[in-house]
Amino acid sequence: MNITLVKGDITEQRADAVVNAANSSLLGGGGVDGAIHRRGGPEILEACRALRAGRYAGGLPTGSAVATTAGRLPARWVIHTVGPVYSPSQDRSDLLASCYRESLRVADELGAATVAFPAISTGIYGWPMDDAARIAVETARAAETSVTEVTFVLFDGPAYAVFGSRLGQRA
Repeated sequence: MNITLVKGDITEQRADAVVNAANSSLLGGGGVDGAIHRRGGPEILEACRALRAGRYAGGLPTGSAVATTAGRLPARWVIHTVGPVYSPSQDRSDLLASCYRESLRVADELGAATVAFPAISTGIYGWPMDDAARIAVETARAAETSVTEVTFVLFDGPAYAVFGSRLGQRA
């Protein structure tokens, strides 16, 4: 698998699937989640409502992933995953790693070759960027997947630099 970095907006990525750092309701929110719902249009919300009416009536569990249409995004699918809230007193790193593993598992089920990830849980959920980058990169590298390209899409220069150092690249 090839792992690359992009500094930019995940809603502009041309990939088979983009990963949404969703909240458990699947009904939109702030940050990446809000941006994906706004740019992707009502088709994504309709698909998420259908999931809520069925298997995920209680919400999508933390560390899980599920796919919907990408609506008006330049991707084919959105893979929604719920990252854990960071806790300095409780190790929740397995849940964060699960977001990446489960997203890649869903990508495999879809037949997606290219997947774009945000830095899951680093926004409002407060996960320290360096630790989140370590978990993301290690999990992607260790994944048994048919995905051929993973792109980490980082919104700003500092996040890009941290992920770059984890990949052994100069930012």
